Amino acid sequence: MIRITRKSLLRGAAGLLTPALVASSGMVRAQERFPARAVQMIVPYPPGGNTDLMARALQPALTEALGQSVVIVNRGGASGTIGDAEVARARPDGYTIGLSPNAPLTTQTHLVPVSYSLDSFRFLCLVYDNPQVLVLGREAPFRDILGMIAFGRRQPEALVYGSPGQGSTQHILIARLLRHAGVEGLHVPFTGAGPMAQAALSGQIMAFVESPSIPVSTGLPVAGVFSAERIAALLDVPTVTEVGYPIIGSSAGGLVAPAGLADDVAAAIQRACKTAVGSESFRMAAARLNSVPSFTDGVEFQERFTSESKSNRQVLQDLGIARE
Repeated sequence: MIRITRKSLLRGAAGLLTPALVASSGMVRAQERFPARAVQMIVPYPPGGNTDLMARALQPALTEALGQSVVIVNRGGASGTIGDAEVARARPDGYTIGLSPNAPLTTQTHLVPVSYSLDSFRFLCLVYDNPQVLVLGREAPFRDILGMIAFGRRQPEALVYGSPGQGSTQHILIARLLRHAGVEGLHVPFTGAGPMAQAALSGQIMAFVESPSIPVSTGLPVAGVFSAERIAALLDVPTVTEVGYPIIGSSAGGLVAPAGLADDVAAAIQRACKTAVGSESFRMAAARLNSVPSFTDGVEFQERFTSESKSNRQVLQDLGIARE
């Protein structure tokens, strides 16, 4: 007679269930491997601006590197803060990321109350670092920097200039130039570079600062470059420093995710980002836009924006537009 005890029954059941549990555990791990579905990339500006153009240049290479589709969603408005706020409050699972330039993160927090700070984000990788250029409107009554300054001095506040938002990198640069020259102008903020460029084409504004991709895509004339040296794509255009105003600035942007993103997911996105930024397709697309691909990892990316945020606060205070 075979005696069956409770202990032997439990031991037998465990032996039967163990392979199934192992298989099930493996299936769960496979299902959780990132990415298992499409990734949403929020661009905090309307279509047609520099950030949007850079996102669309990166999208195919990033899709290939991740092995899943990257879907661009434009969330323009409030100088980029609406889109970045959406990224900050998203679930930190890697399926919602943002391509943000520096302005919404390093200047807007010093200008208006926003629902996020630098600590609200996991910095993944820097993607581009574009020198800024002074672009003139199609019907502007001047063709160079000195002409613009002379016009502004002759007709105070008749100089109408635009920016993709109060306190944006571009607003700060042109405001510093005019302030340095002793010129007053009428500032018209837009929701992004796309609508602003259309206003310059239609004669609503006379000048604005943006990345070189904007005059490339619109045919608007460039009067100066805010860099230490002339750039290869615009060798016939002087630097602002050459004209007598030592002002330098760039628009840098990269991928961010909500704070709390798991290290392994962040690492997967960063690896894909490095591959995408180094790809021939992205570099060729960036070259067509006169943009500069520039990869740095999340740590260096965050350190750069943190330092820039501190310096921008001082500049905004000097301009008298920083909030207390």
